[in-house]
Amino acid sequence: MSNRRVLIRGGGDLASGVAVRLHRAGFEVLVTELPNPLVVRRTVSFAEAVFSQSVQVEEVAGRLAQASSQVREILDQREVAVMVDPDLAHLAAFSPLVLIDARMRKRPPEIGLDAAPLVIGLGPGFTAGTDCHAVIETMRGHFLGRVIWQGIPLADTGIPDSVLGKDTERVLRAPEDGVLQSHKQIGDLITAGDLIARVNGEGLRAPFDGVLRGLVHDGLQVRMGMKIGDLDPRSDPVYTQLVSDKSLAIGGAVLEAILTRPEIRRQAYASD
Repeated sequence: MSNRRVLIRGGGDLASGVAVRLHRAGFEVLVTELPNPLVVRRTVSFAEAVFSQSVQVEEVAGRLAQASSQVREILDQREVAVMVDPDLAHLAAFSPLVLIDARMRKRPPEIGLDAAPLVIGLGPGFTAGTDCHAVIETMRGHFLGRVIWQGIPLADTGIPDSVLGKDTERVLRAPEDGVLQSHKQIGDLITAGDLIARVNGEGLRAPFDGVLRGLVHDGLQVRMGMKIGDLDPRSDPVYTQLVSDKSLAIGGAVLEAILTRPEIRRQAYASD
């Protein structure tokens, strides 16, 4: 019997790009998240289902499972299942063929190679052959999307991708510790100096003209200096609704990793 079940830890934009690509290729995807995900690009993130119960990333629907018993029902509807389960309490019950750690925590995971027949890590913090079977390179450049079967990916530089010459200033950071109160919505066209949000009464203003590409959910507790938003100087609201080229590249690399292993391929495409 075939097993096309994939569990993705984290439902942010990179993880969701992977989920979309795998869903399109016929895999059954369960995304696990925190009770209050601090996801920035919410319009293209399955994590948003934690707040809104359902979400659509491009043409792929995602729905929150309130209990593990609902996961099968959601998958049978050809949707991505989302569940609050940061500690993987339901890992054994779901029994995935592939586990992908897409939390982008930049440190070694707390579970290892025995979590699933194939364990894949995204980006820095993982060592292929030690705490996962494969690592996907997530840094833009010549190596983006390469599958690493032994060793580590490139180190995190802490500098975001440059867009029209903007890099560090694209990232909007919390000015204080406190609760986020948004004044703009994702997709809004922004002028330099516009008030985007407040934290503890302290205003966060736009450093340049652009479109608000991402902002964490209103009412969440944030820490000073934490990334809470993303301003895109290209000023095209359409981009806020589309999975990024980077996410799709990483999703394609994950699919390559899955299909590279003959034993995984056999299980995924066994005759039922």
